[in-house]
Amino acid sequence: MLDFKELEAFVWAVKLGSFRKAAARLHLTQPSVSERISRLEGTVGELLLERSMRPIQPTMRGREFFLHAERMLEQRDEAMALFDTDDAFSAPLRLGTIETIAHSWFPDFMRRLTERYPRLTIELTVDYSPAVNQRLIGNELDILLAMNGYLPSDQIEQMPLDPYEMGMFVSPQHAKSLGGNPDDWMTKLPFISFGKQARPYTELVDYLADRGLQSPRIHSVNTLMTIARMTMEGLGIGALPVATVLDEWRRGALYRLALPVPLPAMHYDVIWRQANHPRFCRGVGQLAQQCAAAYAEARRDDMADSAFAVRWVRPDPASSTS
Repeated sequence: MLDFKELEAFVWAVKLGSFRKAAARLHLTQPSVSERISRLEGTVGELLLERSMRPIQPTMRGREFFLHAERMLEQRDEAMALFDTDDAFSAPLRLGTIETIAHSWFPDFMRRLTERYPRLTIELTVDYSPAVNQRLIGNELDILLAMNGYLPSDQIEQMPLDPYEMGMFVSPQHAKSLGGNPDDWMTKLPFISFGKQARPYTELVDYLADRGLQSPRIHSVNTLMTIARMTMEGLGIGALPVATVLDEWRRGALYRLALPVPLPAMHYDVIWRQANHPRFCRGVGQLAQQCAAAYAEARRDDMADSAFAVRWVRPDPASSTS
């Protein structure tokens, strides 16, 4: 088997034409260089150097082998340089995320990520948190932007992201009819939420149970944008991340219900397996945190717009006290 130390001795002996100079270059003794080259010749089964020549010259086979040996050493140096800095990271990054993030700050994150790592390519998977978590532990994905809690904590690392405020929304056609006693809202229309495997669905069921509704009618939908569209079409009360439907809320395509108790926020993390490249993954996580925080701050500023003040469905005090 070829040894890099033997290759180095051979390459520098050819380049410098002397065992003595090669030994000085490699901080070795001259006998050590000679011994390494002899072992290399024993491995390949042929003489590689004309030792009687001054300066030392490679044999015909040695000249051919020198080109390969030099290239192998260069490739070794390039490979080891990967561990000196993350800036040149070029392997495909298998990234998993959920639709809520994909439809919010993810484009800004992608732009900044590819600016930082210009040789990077992304293989993106968008799915439910349980699904992408399962693919992470199966080594089918490298990093997740998703809900945590599906994997053993001793196998992963994670960094928290800004949470998403959740709200209940209805179409304009239902806004007036629901402006009575808030306790009646839950029985007038079905709800529209994420699929049953998603945590927001479970949290909505628990929320409604706490309000006294044990068997709610809930349409479960695979995609965020379909939930929003069905809600705008008047098919039910949509449980939606507020930040992702600000435009629809502002222009009056959706009205927000003023809830007596807020829905649980949606909490996400950057998640990776402990065995993955820790320094690179943490750098990606920090970038994701910055993008999520900037997005949340911008949406808070957007909601200062007075247009939102008239897009609420609030309970009628007379109804709630009757």
